[in-house]
Amino acid sequence: MLKIIFSSEDILRTRVAPAADPVWELVLSLHLLQGRGRDPLLTPWRRTVANTLRMEESSGERFRLLLALNPPRGYFPDFLTPYASKNGLAAGLEAVRGTPVDMLHRDLTRLAEENVLPAPAAGLARGEPEVLRHLTGSMARYQELAVTPYWSRIQAAVEADRARRARAMLDGGAEGLLASLRPSMRWADGVLEVLDYPDTRELHLDGRGLLLVPSFFCARTPVALVDPALPPVLVYPVDRLGGLTPAPGLGARRNADGASREALAALLGRTRAAVLEAADEGCTTGEMARRLSISAAAASQHTSVLRNAGLLVSHRDRNTVLHTLTPLGRAVLDA
Repeated sequence: MLKIIFSSEDILRTRVAPAADPVWELVLSLHLLQGRGRDPLLTPWRRTVANTLRMEESSGERFRLLLALNPPRGYFPDFLTPYASKNGLAAGLEAVRGTPVDMLHRDLTRLAEENVLPAPAAGLARGEPEVLRHLTGSMARYQELAVTPYWSRIQAAVEADRARRARAMLDGGAEGLLASLRPSMRWADGVLEVLDYPDTRELHLDGRGLLLVPSFFCARTPVALVDPALPPVLVYPVDRLGGLTPAPGLGARRNADGASREALAALLGRTRAAVLEAADEGCTTGEMARRLSISAAAASQHTSVLRNAGLLVSHRDRNTVLHTLTPLGRAVLDA
């Protein structure tokens, strides 16, 4: 179990990342890609990405170091997920290239205790610029092949989770936000306990607060950095909202476009436009019914049509269903 110890100041300084973190998604997706789990929501993605990497010219050498640094289980280096990645992929990769040599040596020494590393890892441990450029180049290429094609779906899942946390914050303050992280975590008396954590340790925030990072590719157990001196980050899994599908081919795209046209045609009308607008900042079915002066059954029917068209996502929390916009839904509303 991981116990994160908060002071009153830490509670006030706790926040949720503003969007999906591209570097964390990249790294955690590598773990799931190489793991033995058979989550049906990720099976099409794993198959497509594995085939894509095999087809990539010289992929065995291009991705060998990156894959070795991210084993499917156990420890992986802190330096791969720098705090700067909250500002985007480019900022994160620049921070990786600028990792201090002592941190590289420390992280790779620990990783080598339980894993066989390829020869370039020795140069990486010495901070050789050429090896660091190779590593970040392979990270950028892997992101392009395995994550970017699915980014809108990843963003939608993270945005839906952020709407849940925002509601929890409005209803119960920062402590309400922390309490909303159940069932994988438990909040009580100034301590956030991460259940089923692979080892037992305590993390004292010491007034720094905590950055909560919702993640699509995070497995069942939340992840924290090993080095307690680094800015405190806790990455936790979100509802995957039906999983990922690979980019369709031309014929499939035509079929999908036809289905989308039929779905969007069903959206015409003032009531559904109002439902879409109500979901902009998150709205439950009951709240939507009261706000629009329609029955709960009608609100449920309208949200179902919008969800099937890919404009809404819905998440059940106990006895309520919260509806939020997908990136496509927001684009339609803005238009």
